[in-house]
Amino acid sequence: MTDRRDDKPSPDSREERLRQALRANLARRKEQARARADRNDNKTAPDAGGETGKDS
Repeated sequence: MTDRRDDKPSPDSREERLRQALRANLARRKEQARARADRNDNKTAPDAGGETGKDS
């Protein structure tokens, strides 16, 4: 008869897939956090021209 062991992935391959997915998710979340931080820094930073928009 046919051996069906190859039909099911081994636990090691599942753990490896989960480990890789977790790392990818973490990297994506870090990238998003950096983008948000950069966007917030740009909003609060004064313009390069030195003008604040206020009349002196």
